[in-house]
Amino acid sequence: MADGAPRVERDGDVVRITMVRAARRNALSREHLTQLLAAVTEAGGTDATGIVLAAEGPVFSAGHDFADVAGKPLTEVRSLLRLCTDLMSAIQDVPQVVVARVHALATAAGCQLVASCDLAVAAESAGFAAPGGKGGWFCHTPMVAIARNVGRKRAMELALTGDVIDARTALDWGLVNRVVPDAELDAAVHDLLSRATRGSRASKAWGKQTMYAQLDRPQGDAYATAIEVMAAASQLDGAREGMSAFLEKRPPVWTD
Repeated sequence: MADGAPRVERDGDVVRITMVRAARRNALSREHLTQLLAAVTEAGGTDATGIVLAAEGPVFSAGHDFADVAGKPLTEVRSLLRLCTDLMSAIQDVPQVVVARVHALATAAGCQLVASCDLAVAAESAGFAAPGGKGGWFCHTPMVAIARNVGRKRAMELALTGDVIDARTALDWGLVNRVVPDAELDAAVHDLLSRATRGSRASKAWGKQTMYAQLDRPQGDAYATAIEVMAAASQLDGAREGMSAFLEKRPPVWTD
């Protein structure tokens, strides 16, 4: 493992990717973004059913490392932001269910990272912010993901004030799925991921992909997309087995 590279561990059907740059507040430097993208992509090519994105240290992630931005030319900053976007897209493109395990503060692109995951579980001590609104570099790209979680007015409040919201507020606003006492965080992540990964792997992978494809489309377009995919998915082995098991009143046997 390269210095500061995320720790990747496989436990059964779950791959856990942990950011370990505590001294740098798990900042998303160009190097670290490259490492995370490689880790997520590699995990996505395995037969795992779930991925947990976690971190160590006092901060989950402080977002972009300003050392990569300050004084750099436009082309270099643009490529950095595209690399960051590639990571966020990869999280949603892999077939596995990706859960953010948020134990502490997540700001700017760190908050974007949480918002880009399929699911998120936060400890009570966690916090979330898009601090660019009270500084000099507005959180344009982080707000793409954050706004799609929390809606317009709440996104505007986060973006314009730059203030930290606590975990309970993040839950109320739709940025995370669960908030639990710090000591129960791992158990809560395991419980949610276990329930989110049961059933046919192929069906769920296709379902995840289609959810992201239709969510931001006009309703008519969304239905057109969903109709075609759902009809085709009825031919999957998992769909046939699930329906047969229901009709025959027996437990399903998943082979995919």
